[in-house]
Amino acid sequence: MDIKHYYIEKGNGEPLILLHGNGENCNYFQGQIDGFSQMYHVYAIDTRGHGKTPRGDKPFTIRQFADDLLGFMDEHQIEKAHLLGFSDGGNIAMIFAVKYPDRVNRLILNGANLNPAGVKRSTQIPIEIGYKIAKRFAKKSDSVRLNAEMLGLMVNDPNVEPEELAKIKSKTLVIAGTRDMIKEEHTRLIASSIPGSELVFLNGNHFIASKHPEDFNRAVLFFLESR
Repeated sequence: MDIKHYYIEKGNGEPLILLHGNGENCNYFQGQIDGFSQMYHVYAIDTRGHGKTPRGDKPFTIRQFADDLLGFMDEHQIEKAHLLGFSDGGNIAMIFAVKYPDRVNRLILNGANLNPAGVKRSTQIPIEIGYKIAKRFAKKSDSVRLNAEMLGLMVNDPNVEPEELAKIKSKTLVIAGTRDMIKEEHTRLIASSIPGSELVFLNGNHFIASKHPEDFNRAVLFFLESR
């Protein structure tokens, strides 16, 4: 590993790893960590180049982040964990579950997408414009280059085929907001492509975990505790 992840650790029990979205850090889950840690050993980690985790030298891609997660789990001797990923964190968790199905206990995908076409155009168009501008000036400074890389994740990644999701062995919850920036039909496609998955829509936008933590936590814990 060319990086050391910054992370918040709390609680005891089965490992539950929380993966934040693009441009965020582990503090996104401040409404979840205390509640989940009452029953689980929670690890909320900063992804490569996010928060307090360094950028490192390896590629800045969702697939690299999934491999970084494997390295984190190996380093901390976590053989198998529940994964909860939000947005790009959901994409990381999804790819990880496809590549390393035996390392995942239960899987929660919140606001994930298979490809950029899954994002509503009203959200995606400004991202694509911002990416083109940032990419043009990426050589000006490290901060501009990192901004271009962040936007590039939402323009060029994750590109997962629905058929690949059949490799996921974990019991899975797909969860999104009723006014999410991810198209509803796209969220439904993800759910229908994962064998035996459950699908829940909560009232709210893309950021239901932070804006409606009680509703979100209740749905996640009900799923984790169900047989």
